[in-house]
Amino acid sequence: MFAVFNRTRKAALAVVAAIGTFGLASCDMPMVGNMAGGPSIDPNAPVPVALLVPKGSSERGISVIGQSLENSARMALGDLQGAQIDLRVYDTAGDPARAAQLATQAVNDGAKIILGPLFQESTAAVAAATAGSGVNILSFSNNTSVAHSEGNVFILGPTFENTANRMVRYAARNGKGNMLVVHSQDVPGQLGYAAVQSAISSTGGARQVGEVSYSPSQESVVASVEGIKAEVATGAPNAIFFTSNTQGALPLYAEMLPDAGILSPNPQYIGLTRWDVPPATLGYRGVEGSWFAIPDPAKTAAFQSRYQAAYGAAPHPVGGLGYDGIAAIGALVASGNRNALSGAALTQSRGFQGTGGIFRLMPDGTNERGLAVATVRNKSVVVIDPAPQSFSAFGS
Repeated sequence: MFAVFNRTRKAALAVVAAIGTFGLASCDMPMVGNMAGGPSIDPNAPVPVALLVPKGSSERGISVIGQSLENSARMALGDLQGAQIDLRVYDTAGDPARAAQLATQAVNDGAKIILGPLFQESTAAVAAATAGSGVNILSFSNNTSVAHSEGNVFILGPTFENTANRMVRYAARNGKGNMLVVHSQDVPGQLGYAAVQSAISSTGGARQVGEVSYSPSQESVVASVEGIKAEVATGAPNAIFFTSNTQGALPLYAEMLPDAGILSPNPQYIGLTRWDVPPATLGYRGVEGSWFAIPDPAKTAAFQSRYQAAYGAAPHPVGGLGYDGIAAIGALVASGNRNALSGAALTQSRGFQGTGGIFRLMPDGTNERGLAVATVRNKSVVVIDPAPQSFSAFGS
């Protein structure tokens, strides 16, 4: 599931999408020369890495995420092969000003890369505070705007764009490319809609045949059902792409649209977010037969099991990003290249293995993750198109 991971959207804390397994090797790709920053390292000595997490936040939900991120990062340290990392933890308390101050301190302390912070606002503040230092930032945010606007920021959080591309391509290949897009009029809805539009425009066999929007209120969602019925009645759409998550309009649509005779696979329901979290969502009639993306389930389960054994509780859904960050950093340091943390190295095209499968950082600061396509059968999640195991098959 996705939310725009801004400090002001506290509801996002429970719904940022998925994590998966462990594995620290980069998917072998020759290292290239230093590009776009990154201080030189001594690969034969412990490399200082600053971890910025909001453990001390006064809001319990945020502090829980911070601790889970640190726990996962420390798990990854134990899996390193051929790399030494000196992990230094800085508690931002979820405050942008404090995050900026601590980032400056971390750079002065010798950090060669910054892992974190969590929120978009803190990430922007950290980027501004460290501008000119040559130190790259691997943020836990999933807000692509901060990556686009800051030259040394790479985001680790799952993005609308990544999921939209995966789902639109899969739908087009399977005869469900004529899409009615249903989205909210708030910021997450608009960002989700833009991601779906972009994916449609870049995918052969896909086209947008309609749009229905609603304001974030129950009354508006209920009223929008008539608009969806009218669009479906034209016969143009063979798929409905919903941007809502399970804490938004989705439960209403999953109950009301089947009552109106609109039910997968005619037209096919497609989700931009995970429809299996919380599990109770699987009981809604309209969710049966829907399509949505998830990380590699086997790798997700393996990571969660290891975390549970180590810490006595399940990881927060965001927590695995701490592992992913150390996975990438450790794999690059193990290469023995003094420019291992440069922009060119971080964006090596074959990517890394992380908690939910393969992922890679892009030159524009965003990321791509290998996702599986799942459906719901008899209230259970079933994978219908496995997650790619390498980027040579990515997007298939």
